[in-house]
Amino acid sequence: MKFEPVIGLEVHAQLKTNTKIFCGCSTEFGAPPNTHVCPVCLGMPGVLPVLNRKVVEFTLRMALSTHCTVSPRSRFARKNYFYPDLPKGYQISQYELPIAEHGHIDIEMADQATRIGITRIHMEEDAGKLTHDPYRPVSMVDYNRTGVPLMEIVSEPDIRTPEEAGAYLRKLRSIVRYIDVCDGNMEEGSFRCDANISLRPRGTEPFGTRAEIKNLNSFKHVEKALHYEIMRQQEVLADGGQVVQETRLWNPDKGRTESMRGKEEAHDYRYFPDPDLLPLAVGPEWIDSVRKSLPELPDAKKARFTDQYDLPVYDADLLTTSRDLADYFEACVLACKSPKEASNWIMGSLLGLLNSQGIEISASPVSAENLAGMIRLMDEGVISGKIAKTVFDDMAATGRAAEAIVKEKGLVQVTDTGTIETEVDKVLAASPDQVAEYRSGKTKVFGFFVGQVMRATRGKANPKMVNDILKARLG
Repeated sequence: MKFEPVIGLEVHAQLKTNTKIFCGCSTEFGAPPNTHVCPVCLGMPGVLPVLNRKVVEFTLRMALSTHCTVSPRSRFARKNYFYPDLPKGYQISQYELPIAEHGHIDIEMADQATRIGITRIHMEEDAGKLTHDPYRPVSMVDYNRTGVPLMEIVSEPDIRTPEEAGAYLRKLRSIVRYIDVCDGNMEEGSFRCDANISLRPRGTEPFGTRAEIKNLNSFKHVEKALHYEIMRQQEVLADGGQVVQETRLWNPDKGRTESMRGKEEAHDYRYFPDPDLLPLAVGPEWIDSVRKSLPELPDAKKARFTDQYDLPVYDADLLTTSRDLADYFEACVLACKSPKEASNWIMGSLLGLLNSQGIEISASPVSAENLAGMIRLMDEGVISGKIAKTVFDDMAATGRAAEAIVKEKGLVQVTDTGTIETEVDKVLAASPDQVAEYRSGKTKVFGFFVGQVMRATRGKANPKMVNDILKARLG
């Protein structure tokens, strides 16, 4: 491709406060339409907004977690436009003086770190939600979401591929969930993205004309929309045309972006300082207090997991994708002292179970303590890996401890040498043709003998002892 994509993302994260940014209305999702509203968020004459301190604190947490510089003085502005979901006729946001600027996060693509700059982070209020009747020319508006606090994170145009965009979003979502300022629920719209993309001839510096793709609410949609838009713009430029600056929407059913309207510039919104809100002063004491409250972040935790637990980078990367998953792993390791075994079971059987049931690790039917108990039984030679799979399935279905399941079902591993030798001799005596094959050099048949012995012992024989005794008998 002779054109190079230039991509920047604007991410809106809904903050996990109990009340809205400028009033005391609830932010609870799913309430009946227009029940979480008041004169302030509805923009009634004569009312005054009051800033929610928690919104500022949560935004500071994100600013510090992404290496931003916090402005000692920031200011709210009115972004003016008219739309039915905006009762005041303007949105309170930040413009010239945002609360934080000049940060970055690092992503890894093909084992290579790439730094994506963050231009700014600012606070603003959300708009309402329009619902369009599919059968009548009628639209309804729900103002419950109006005034819900948002944190907007604007990246530098440092992203060059849709895959980088996906990795950047996943990293941002991981951070906001680690620091507990946003639930990251893309289906409910509490973590959503607008993508700006342009093409330029490869090797040149000036940016091309950009298109904005609005309200992308899944990583898959972001990547697919950007891939489509790259192809669309490339065809326009290759045919000698010019890309139009516009806002587009992603149509997942048709797999394409579609024109929505011409793209506005900042002057179109007639920003000016909000006269009802004082400038926000954030002193060093407040910043230090927030910094001390931050948890261990994903990159630091990943590095510690590889160092402290001697885990492969792949394991550490997956286990630190969420704070709850990392905490589950450490609770398991604390109880069983087998980091790699715990990692294998969590990444394999446990995450497979959770994905199949569509639940988070916090709702896992297998507790970290119960998984650790099963791993201890394996380490002590009480059960084999094959038996452990049966025990795991029982724990997932009942929530019981591994020790109780093993005792009730008589699943204790057979480690008596005499018993295993007897079964080995029976298998060899019943399989003269396979014995002859093995001794003639066809060693792949060895697995057949192991399988027969394990079947005879109902999977309870110690696999290592079975292998050792078979090798001794076969010579």
